[in-house]
This record gives sequence, structure tokens and C-alpha cells, in this order.
Amino acid sequence: MPKYSIAVIPGDGIGVEIVPEALKVLEKIGARFNHQFEFRPGLVGGAAIDATGKALPDETLALCQGSDAVLLGAVGGPKWDTLPAPERPEVASLLALRKGLGLYANIRPAVVYPALVQASTLKPEVVSGVDLVVFRELTGGIYFGEKKREKTADGELAQDNLVYTTREIERIARLAFEAARKRRKKVTSVDKANVLESSRLWRETVTRLSAEYPDVTLEHMYVDNCAMQLIRWPKQFDVVVTENMFGDILTDEAAMLTGSIGMLPSASIGGRVGMYEPSHGSAPDIAGQQKANPLATILSAAMMLRYSFGLEEEAQVIEKAVVEVLNGDSRTGDLMEPGKKLVTTAEMGELVVARL
Repeated sequence: MPKYSIAVIPGDGIGVEIVPEALKVLEKIGARFNHQFEFRPGLVGGAAIDATGKALPDETLALCQGSDAVLLGAVGGPKWDTLPAPERPEVASLLALRKGLGLYANIRPAVVYPALVQASTLKPEVVSGVDLVVFRELTGGIYFGEKKREKTADGELAQDNLVYTTREIERIARLAFEAARKRRKKVTSVDKANVLESSRLWRETVTRLSAEYPDVTLEHMYVDNCAMQLIRWPKQFDVVVTENMFGDILTDEAAMLTGSIGMLPSASIGGRVGMYEPSHGSAPDIAGQQKANPLATILSAAMMLRYSFGLEEEAQVIEKAVVEVLNGDSRTGDLMEPGKKLVTTAEMGELVVARL
């Protein structure tokens, strides 16, 4: 029986409610396909600060590094917002985990399922059939550049450096081109090359690399235009590749095409151990109320089976089960429509398990 070890890190807020639903799904998959999943719990984020004083305890990083994959819930919340910026959960745990695991690529698909066309805030004819994926560079750019803040004669000066190297751009772009070959063979590279020197290097590097992929169409798009085009005509996109901050913003925008950010899974890969998490945050306003949508986390678990374990059939079975549940009348609050039945986080998870 194949055995896979998974570091399970619920984190904060709704993380402790959504992660257990993904574990139920994995247990069912294990029983059905004769796999053994070992769940290894760990603390991160605000929960880790409260318990140990550190957002990313050394033992949690070691746990993740020693596992085959990481399943993460969410980190952060207002309780820890008064901490100095470098100590806040979002920086001290999430960014540190990505760096510690060498996760340079974040993959975020945005698919509008037929059953959720009406849940989107955009017109059905705009979002129907949308199926795109964003490859976001994850360990470079302004988030990881040198930062400083100092007093000046008239107040303060704050500075964040945006730095990229050719190698960092090449490796994320190559992943995007390879993915496009398996999809509709189109890559949209997003930058701000009319203003930023880092974006000019980005555009030059991606253009040069595209010569190795003559079967893939490459287009370049400024980030502000891309933000507009995602709303105007999202079906034009297949694979989008972009730098860290642009990707952070655009993927949240793309999430709303699907009806709810609660539907958007993600995979962070690049090192030996991949990390899988829903794209939404800890949602402290609904934490502890069983209102959260667990489907993004369940779909993130499917991505884990695909990218970390090479279990494509098992991943597709989970994705099919989610579609079948959505084709029914059950909805969590974020997807609720007239005539549908409101269900809790746990009830939605059980519906997916039942489909399996």
C-alpha cells in the first residue's frame, strides 16, 4: 500500500474548519484506491504565536520539510494585527514557509462551473466557460526585496525594493509554457514593462524563452490592462504568468469570476515538498460558525494528489465529485442563490465524501 506523509497545518480562523473536510475526502480516496495517507499536525500563524511565541516554529518547518506535501488552511487575523510587520503571521509564517520550502511557483486555477454561472457577479455570457490558470512567481519581487523605513526632515521614508533575476523569471515562465502545451497552447505574460525595469527584464526573458515553445502562442499584457480584461473578456485567457505582487492581486480578482473566492484552490511548488492551500484568507468574521466553504481546500487536496503524488485519476475523481455536488441544490453561504439549500462547512464536506 503506497504511503504518503502530509503535514497538516490548519492555521487560524476558518482554517480549523475547512482542513478537516479535506482530510475526510483524502481518507475516502485512500480507502477507495488503496493508499495510506499519514496526517502529521503542526502549528503555524497566529495559533503558533499563541502557543510558542513564533509564527513558524522550527519544529513546524522541520515537519513540513520532512513530509511529502503540506496542506495548509489559512493564517492571520485581527488578534495579531498589532504586531510589528515582520512578526505578523502572514509574513513570519506564510512567506517564511514558501522560502523555507523553496516554493517559487504558485498555481491558481479559476474555473467557472456551469452550476455556478449565476453565482458570479458578472453576466452569464461573460463568465460561462471560463477556464484559466495563473502561474505566479512566489519567492521574488517586492515581497522579498529589501525593506527600510527611516525618519526624514518632513516625516518618514519607506522603501520596498522590487528585484528579479533572469533565473527566477525563466523557471516560472517555463512552468507556464509547459502547462500551456497541455491546455489551449496560449500564455499571457503580465508585466508593467512601460514603467518598471524589472518588468522589462521579465518581458525580454519570457520572449526569449518562448522560442523554445513554438507551438505555444505568447502575448504580453500590462497588469492594469489585464485587470480590466479579466472583467471584460475572461475567456480570452488560458495560462497567465506574472510576478509576485501582480499575481497576488490578479488571482483574487480571477477568483470572483467563479462566484466566490471559496472556490479557488492553489498549489505552491518548486522544491521537493509542495504546499497546498485555498486562496482565501482566515475570514475571522465567520470563523467558528461553520459558514466557510471547504471546496477550495478540498480542490487544493486534489491538486496535491496531482502535483506531489502523481495521482491524476484520484485528483480527477475528487474534482468530479465537487462538480456533482455543485450540480445539486446545496450551497454554503458564499454561493447561496434563491431556491438553493444552505449547508454548513461540515455538511458540504460530507456531500463530497458521499459522492466519492
